[in-house]
Amino acid sequence: MARILAFTHAFLRRKAGRVAAVPGGFAVLNDRYPASHDDNRLVVPAPGRPGDAVPAEEVLRAADEALAGRRHRYVCVDDDALGAAYAPAFAAAGYDHETNVVMAFRGVPPADAPRAEELTLEELLPVLRHDWREALPNIPDDSVEQLAARVEERRRGADVVRFRGVRAGGGEIAARAELYVQDGVAQIESVHTGTRHRGRGHARALVRALLAEAAGCEPIFLMAAEEDWPKDFYARLGFTTIGRTHAFLRL
Repeated sequence: MARILAFTHAFLRRKAGRVAAVPGGFAVLNDRYPASHDDNRLVVPAPGRPGDAVPAEEVLRAADEALAGRRHRYVCVDDDALGAAYAPAFAAAGYDHETNVVMAFRGVPPADAPRAEELTLEELLPVLRHDWREALPNIPDDSVEQLAARVEERRRGADVVRFRGVRAGGGEIAARAELYVQDGVAQIESVHTGTRHRGRGHARALVRALLAEAAGCEPIFLMAAEEDWPKDFYARLGFTTIGRTHAFLRL
């Protein structure tokens, strides 16, 4: 778990527009994409020793200060117990709370999986715009553009950043995902199947292809919402929950 959290912290820092120290952790900020929660957030790592944790009220103040000028407040807490302890104070401050599971692959990467197709940014951006508009029909066009275009920043996050996809019979991109690799650790991220293509095995084929591509990395991991169904899908593909993190969002 420690290597995974170190990987995610390094990824966020490398792709950030700027990084600021805050009580209990750090903030990543990007003025090009102020609507992106992923690119404008506070991160609270696990405390080094019991009793070292910063009080929730201090983290709340830090979020208001670091994210001033943003329409959102987003705080991610790595430690399961600390996130649960923060929950009442964040709820009182108007934040929604989500628990995420960290899942590591415990199987053998498939040797026979067909390779996923490499997607260029030119191919990927129209798909991202369509998917975000479909998912969030009421947000402004400039926010949709930011959510799509922020993918460019991810290319700085790790030594290896690959955009992969599988196509439907007519040539349309049916499912897409990202693969990040750094120092022998691999993350599969942003697995998404287009609405019209669901239930046909495209995501399964894509994840198997990415597992084969990441063979030799240890760990291979991903993150999923604890209350949503994808974690069960990933479990069937050989992923096991090894930890939990918490996210607090106020709009």
